[in-house]
Parts: sequence; C-alpha cells; structure tokens
Amino acid sequence: MTLIKSISGIRGTIGGQPGEALTPIDIVKFTYAYCEKLRERLPRPDGYRYKVVVGRDARISGEMVEQLVCGTLISCGVDVVKAGLASTPTTEMAVVFAHADGGIILTASHNPRQWNALKLLNERGEFLTAEEGKAILDCAEKEDFNFSGVDAMGKITEHDFTDEHLDAVLAMEAVDVEAIRAGHFKVVLDAINSVGGIIMPRLLERLGVECVKLNCEPTGDFAHNPEPLPKNLVDLSNAVVANNADFGISVDPDVDRLAFICENGQPFVEENTLVSIADYLFTRLEKKAKAEGLTLEEAAAPYMPVSSSNLSSSRAVRDVTEAHGGKYYAAAVGEVNVTTKMREVKALIGGEGNGGVIYPAIHSGRDAMVGVALFLSYLCEKKMTVSQIKASLPQYAIAKNRMEVSDPALIDRILAELKKVYAKENIIDIDGVKINFEEKRQWVHLRKSNTEPIIRIYSEAQTMEEAEALGDEVIKVARSIIG
Repeated sequence: MTLIKSISGIRGTIGGQPGEALTPIDIVKFTYAYCEKLRERLPRPDGYRYKVVVGRDARISGEMVEQLVCGTLISCGVDVVKAGLASTPTTEMAVVFAHADGGIILTASHNPRQWNALKLLNERGEFLTAEEGKAILDCAEKEDFNFSGVDAMGKITEHDFTDEHLDAVLAMEAVDVEAIRAGHFKVVLDAINSVGGIIMPRLLERLGVECVKLNCEPTGDFAHNPEPLPKNLVDLSNAVVANNADFGISVDPDVDRLAFICENGQPFVEENTLVSIADYLFTRLEKKAKAEGLTLEEAAAPYMPVSSSNLSSSRAVRDVTEAHGGKYYAAAVGEVNVTTKMREVKALIGGEGNGGVIYPAIHSGRDAMVGVALFLSYLCEKKMTVSQIKASLPQYAIAKNRMEVSDPALIDRILAELKKVYAKENIIDIDGVKINFEEKRQWVHLRKSNTEPIIRIYSEAQTMEEAEALGDEVIKVARSIIG
C-alpha cells in the first residue's frame, strides 16, 4: 500500500490503513483541507457560495472517490459542479467555463489501475503553487474539522463540458480545420480504457479524421501499462500498419500526455510531441512576421517568440525555437513550474518531454486534444509522412538512470561537488544540477527523487550510445565523491 503526499495533491493505492494508502479517511481529510484553504486564498463576502468543479478519469475506484470528494465538499458548504468522466484538461477548462472557484481532478495519470489521486486547481483551472499545496498538506494533518449544518450544505449539479472543450480547440487560430478535413486522415487511437476513449474520437470526428479505436471502452480496466511508452504500445504499432493508417495516437488515462506512432509502426518518440508542435507554431510565426512586415515579437503578441520546457526535456525544443529566431527558457521539473515560467516569459508554447503540450492561447495545462489538432495541422503544412517529419527534427536520444543513495544529506553533497567538478560547463541548478556540454550539444540532469532515496540521472546526446556513455561517466564521478 502506498500514499504519496505532495504539493500537487495526494495519490496512492486504494485500500489499506489510513495514512498508508488512499483511503476514504485520507480523501475526506484532504478535501476538507482544500476547502479551508480555498476560503483563505479567495476571501469572499459572508453568504457567498463557493463553487468547485470535480472531474474524473475512468478508473475502477473513480466513482467511489468522486462520491467521497463531492460529499465532503457539500458538507463544507461548497457547491459542486460534477463534470463526470472528463479528461484532466477538460476539467481544468471547466473551472473557467463554470466560473468556479477551483477544481479537483480525480486521476492517477499514468499510474496502474489500483492507484487514484486528487489533483487540485485554482480559480483559473491551473494547479496550485508549491506554497498553496504545502498549506493544504499542513491543514489536513491537523484534523480540526468543522462541517456545515444542514441549512448551509452545498448542492451538486452535473454538467458535461466535453463539447465546450472541443469547441475551444477547434476555434484556435493555429488549427487548420479545413485543411485537416481535406486531408482525409486515418488514425488508430489507443485510449487505454479511460476518458480518452470518450473525448478523442469526438474530436477526430469533428475534424473529419477516420478513427480506428483500440482500448476505447472507458472501463478503467487498463489493457496494458497505461504510460504511453513504446514498450507499452506494441499493439498500437501493429494496428497502425495493419490498418494502413497515417499514424497512431496514444494517450494516458487522463489525456494530458500524448505520444504518436509513425505510419510504419515505429515510435515517433514521446519527446518529439512537443518538439514538432513547437516547430509548427514557430514556422507559422516566422511566416506571419515576413508576410506582414512585423518583428517576431510583434507577430507573437500578446505572447513572446519564446518556448519553455522542463530541465529533463530534450534540447530539441530549444533547437527548433532558436532556428526560427525565438528564445528558449528552461524550467524546473513539474507542470506547475513549467506553467509558472511560461507565464513569466509570456511563452508562445511549452510543455514537457513526456508528451505534455501546453499552449496558453487556449489554457495553461497539458492537453492531448490540443496536441492532436496542432499536429494534424502541422502534417497539412509539411505535406510529409509522420516518419519523414520525425527524420526532419533534431535527432537526440535520452538515457535514464538512477543512483541509490540512502543518506539525503549525501545526495546534497554529491550535487554540490558535481557543480565544482564541472564548473567550466554551463550549469543550471534551479532543480538539482543540469550540466550542459554546449560544444557537444549534450547534457546531464541530476535531481533527487521526492519519493525514493535515489538520484535520477538523465543524459542526452545525438545517439543512445553517447547518451549512455555520458550518463555512466557522470555516475562514475558521483560515486567517486562518496568513496
């Protein structure tokens, strides 16, 4: 049994002892704390009825968790708009659509079927800051409950926000709906038996794309490991080739991550999801600037010709951005850190290398529907196959390693000493230590895990052999530090 408490929410396995797994008691405590801090964060006049949107993925435990969360919210005098089976980006946007004060998403993202989680949103449909999340964790530990009387209880209404979400996606200026419809695309969709099987086919239908469905029944009984990695997508790869499809689409259970399969059945590579979207948007921006005699800054308004991704994402995002005259900014790992950096620099596009595309022109959250619509527009623009597009992008490979270190203080010492050893290189230390070997166009990122006594070590180079050798070299140096 597992229960992980973090600034972004709580997640864990269902069943077991309170405090050791995600039990009804833990769910009630955490939801109550969210209500308490919601009132502090957004002070309102006496008599004001706070409103919170609740949406969930199709996990087997989803209905049970939803009932507990909604029951706790109305017991705290908060009105609930129940979005039902809804993707994470749909729930995020629903907060704005419903003019709500916050939102709670019930999903454990790519974790296996026995997991579930509560992810917390503010009034903009964005994840809470680290400080706000910590305040909720502290409040939940106090167990100082004071629920509303019967006359002050909240009320529950239900609303399906799927079409409003899709309307917003199709209305984006960067989505060429007519070209996509004229392209007569055929895709295979693996929705891993969750809410992607509800919303993604509806998007594709509205775009005139033929969709072959794979694992699209939202039963919550996942057909395979739900993380959209190549080793988990063998059936999708085979189905793309067997159906002579233009490409394959894979999403995680809450539909905020996106991975593609090329027409030949080969992985497009998850890192390339954001890279390709960035290349498309900056290509459009550059063309607009030239056609209208504008600077890139003028053409990008109200945003800037800027991209951002986290430190563990591929350098390729930076490469395509700079190739089009834009500027790139790195952010600490974690979606809220990326969105914070994007807001700070007014980024046109951003996201994470795990297939998370964040396009602030629609909303500040990872969104697979946005990614698919923009990628289809990119295909129309390039008039190339997906494998050809993959070959045209900057070529990198990322190796992922870990180093077990039992003493947390020792981890800090290793990271500090590595900064000294590689002091001549370009070092970023906003989240662990990232060593950029600029001349070789390589990097290594070391950061300590929040849940395990390990250092995660990611390294990138032009080939996997080089990436692995670079990671091994830095690990060897790290081990020499502790003797």
